[in-house]
Amino acid sequence: MRLAIIVTHPIQYYAPLFKLMAQKIDLKVFYTWGDESVSKYDPGFNKNISWDIDLLTGYNYQWLINTAVNPGSHHFRGIVNPDIINHIQNWQPDTLLVYGWAYSSHLTVIRYFKGKIPILFRGDSTLLDERPEFKNLLRYVYLKWIYKHIDYAMYTGSNNRAYFKKYGLQENQLIFAPHAVDNERFAIPQKKEIIQFKQKLNINSDNILILFAGKFEEKKDPLLLLQAFINLEAANTHLLFVGNGSLELALKQQAVKYPNIHFMDFQNQSYMPVIYQACDIFCLPSKGPGESWGLAVNEAMICGKAILVSNKTGCAIDLVKNNISGYIHMAGSKFDLEEKLHCLINKGKKELFRMGEASKKQIKDWSFTVQANNIVNYKNGRNQ
Repeated sequence: MRLAIIVTHPIQYYAPLFKLMAQKIDLKVFYTWGDESVSKYDPGFNKNISWDIDLLTGYNYQWLINTAVNPGSHHFRGIVNPDIINHIQNWQPDTLLVYGWAYSSHLTVIRYFKGKIPILFRGDSTLLDERPEFKNLLRYVYLKWIYKHIDYAMYTGSNNRAYFKKYGLQENQLIFAPHAVDNERFAIPQKKEIIQFKQKLNINSDNILILFAGKFEEKKDPLLLLQAFINLEAANTHLLFVGNGSLELALKQQAVKYPNIHFMDFQNQSYMPVIYQACDIFCLPSKGPGESWGLAVNEAMICGKAILVSNKTGCAIDLVKNNISGYIHMAGSKFDLEEKLHCLINKGKKELFRMGEASKKQIKDWSFTVQANNIVNYKNGRNQ
């Protein structure tokens, strides 16, 4: 197998996969945003983001020249590579893996190579935020046309699988390639660092810590979590928000009177295992639209934490088992969030630890190894 991978820029959830697959097959990654994407402004975090882990060793890659007037992965015309077809042809792959179609160059590649070599497609869209079909007829027709150009869809989970089926993919075109994080890196024990971390925040070892980590934005609904936590008035319990974003000021203003509510700015990848391992409950109360998965949940689960997510979070149906590894609450419902949060807090640290162990067991097979094997062996047909 000689695989060409088309993706916008180095991503911490993809690079370890490419490195792993490069040990099995001949591959080359074509980065379509260009080399300026290594350090980029992230509007969700309101700051420039440059990852502190190596995303570029262990596999073959090439930066492509992006001639877009406004470069970026936030709009269709942000990725324009005039020579992309020539670069791919010169490398002579026998299979393509394209991440996302909603960029000018990516769609060009999909259309050009249709029928020439097998096209694998990776995207994580779901039907969770879909409007009624009669309001969305043009989108339905357009997506059916798009997906006629691909041979196999590498689906991330149940909600993504349902999406691909709706837009025309058949059972024998669906390959399970689970959404995954670097399980091994996040699972390395951080006992000494956790003690220092809790001392810094003045959190006792017998206190319960609830964590929200990610962008402070509307779709993730951190304000709902803040309000629910304040209403509970739970003793010996702390809430920590880690990240930045448009809701940061509103969150801090509402929390200013509560010494058991803490904030930390965006933390880079190398320190996040400490933060996850320090908490007892991880909460992602997303209301959407657009929370197609929630990879922070994977990270918290491999660190052995109880999980509380909304039913609008894409991973909920696959990863969270009610009263076993955590709970699923109704998105946007402060009452239901409070109820589930109260239930988890009342379980105490020992029961939360047991739920965290269930999380760790559940997430073990949602790994880069499974994803790599299923991509490399896609010709064997459906994997789940």
